[in-house]
Amino acid sequence: MTRARDLGISLPGQPGAHNAITDVPGVQVGCTTLIEGDSVRTGVTAILPRGRTDFDLPCAAGTYALNGNGEMTGTAWLAETGSLTLPVLITNTHAVGPCHRGAIDWVVRERPDVAAEWLLPVVAETWDGYLNDINAPTVRPEHAVAAIDAAASGPVPEGSVGGGTGMTCYGYKGGTGTASRLVRHGSDRYTVGALVQANFGARRELTVAGEPVGRELLADNPMEQQPWPGPPGAGSVIVVLGTDAPLLPGQCAALARRVPLGLARTGTTGSHFSGDLFLAFSTANSGALSSRFPRSAEAEYESLRFVPWGRIDPFLEAVVQAVEEAVLNALAANQEMAGRYGRRVPALPVRRWLDR
Repeated sequence: MTRARDLGISLPGQPGAHNAITDVPGVQVGCTTLIEGDSVRTGVTAILPRGRTDFDLPCAAGTYALNGNGEMTGTAWLAETGSLTLPVLITNTHAVGPCHRGAIDWVVRERPDVAAEWLLPVVAETWDGYLNDINAPTVRPEHAVAAIDAAASGPVPEGSVGGGTGMTCYGYKGGTGTASRLVRHGSDRYTVGALVQANFGARRELTVAGEPVGRELLADNPMEQQPWPGPPGAGSVIVVLGTDAPLLPGQCAALARRVPLGLARTGTTGSHFSGDLFLAFSTANSGALSSRFPRSAEAEYESLRFVPWGRIDPFLEAVVQAVEEAVLNALAANQEMAGRYGRRVPALPVRRWLDR
């Protein structure tokens, strides 16, 4: 699997061991990839902030929407409580329902005591209808369950995998990408990780490490040279951020608000036809922020340890850097793909960088 750094692209910041969201301790990622015939190009990606064992322990979390032409379920309750539990799933636009059901089915199987209360899973989407028969009932609840069951730490598959299977980015094959950054805070060191489902951007906008290369790569662009329902730049992008730094829910939302700055470094100006939705969570303060029915043994108060607002800038910088690299990794990891109606999406011409 080729990544941006393998191409000699110079990017700022210090990544973690795997340069992935799974560098955040405890975070696991799993995928179900569905490729069948000439019109099935889709799947499901699962992100477990605390892994499968402790999935029900809440995390501080916040969200931000750059553009609302998309869906991320569960955000009303997340905004109310600042608390995230359960796996986070990413899929295609018309598969949100089956994945929502699948997340519930998985919790019912694993922890019926948790399922006995109420479940409001977070499921987000981007549109893969250029390559995939998006109206077919391809994604089923069991595919979401399988993605959660497959979740693991360590390296994360990138490119045309999971929910990113049928996605496009800047007129090239897009999909799943991830990256991480290490942040020093006093005597401590924390990790900020990003996972993107990249399905956005017009070819002419593409920028790599500050170089506006898209203007030189306008040839072989089927998405703009052949008629289809969407204009250049249409699609969507979902970004999930994780960190082990102790942050308040409002600080997580501040991290999510910096995602567009990382996306902008890759060139996008944010299409009206692109749903751009972002979620950030912190795995610190384990056990706090519970929003469920109180147990008699629970304390009357909770305490949160958090980074002072005045010292949060290095974490914001890490978000911007990790998001930019995650998008480039989604592009670099890919190969050309053909799909429904014989439509074709080329891969990023990596020789441009390898031959330098």
